[in-house]
Amino acid sequence: MMRKVGIITDSTASIPDEMLEELKIRWVPYYIHRGKEVLRDLVNVRRDEFYNWLATAGVLPKTANPSSVDFENCYRQLAEEGIREMVSIHITSKNSGAYQAASIGKAAILEEKPDLRIEIIDSLNVAMCHGWMVIEAARAALAGASIEQILAKVNAIIPLTRMIQTADTLKYLAMGGRIGKAKCLLGSMLQIKPLIGMQDGLVVPLGKAFTRLGAYKIMAAEVAKSVAQYSQVKVAYVHAAARDEVMRIKSLVEEKVNVVEEIITELPPSLGVHSGPGTAGICFYPVVKEGRG
Repeated sequence: MMRKVGIITDSTASIPDEMLEELKIRWVPYYIHRGKEVLRDLVNVRRDEFYNWLATAGVLPKTANPSSVDFENCYRQLAEEGIREMVSIHITSKNSGAYQAASIGKAAILEEKPDLRIEIIDSLNVAMCHGWMVIEAARAALAGASIEQILAKVNAIIPLTRMIQTADTLKYLAMGGRIGKAKCLLGSMLQIKPLIGMQDGLVVPLGKAFTRLGAYKIMAAEVAKSVAQYSQVKVAYVHAAARDEVMRIKSLVEEKVNVVEEIITELPPSLGVHSGPGTAGICFYPVVKEGRG
């Protein structure tokens, strides 16, 4: 069955490269300003090189969302390929400007091609919580779902997705101005491992532990608690230069819940610049049976 709806996102969705290609997801890169260099996320700056450099950086690079023209060009390209309906899903609008830029890009392309239908969605989340919405939308599109069915699916997932992550320091979040309500954790002693998440589109504190293992046990317990009324859960294990750490989280989580799909992925530089190397966490949501909840 031929897809009728194009699915678009930005590079912060953290979806593995092979899934982007397999699911025909179009994505628009963020920008990273490193000194006088202007880098395009995952285009001319890759994860390994960036995290090796970031660990030694004295000054944090700046990130910038794609421009409205970047989105306009993406929508135009899809239109030229015969796609007349599109769903564009983006990182929380409360922490970044991709949603607004996509909305302006939509208005511009509709002046040129008024027969298009483009729906812009604010995920109110980040990383693979945002990514799960894009993946499920793309799967539905490939199965021939209508744009209304895809929108309903994504809007049902938004309130269910949860992120929990930890790092050795909140320095990078604070330096980048993305720390939100988790600022209260900044004064913690160095050996404390802070846990953060997202609520209503903003970073929030979820607690702290004395060791990474302690933090990971809290994550696993939170997953079990959050999905207790459901029988199945989808989990993405996300990290920044810390794959071994997410494998530890994975073993703890899968002792407690029935994980029906798992993805292991590394954060793109556009997000890793704020969380810092060593970050490890989970993005998950329960699978809700059709007609329930």
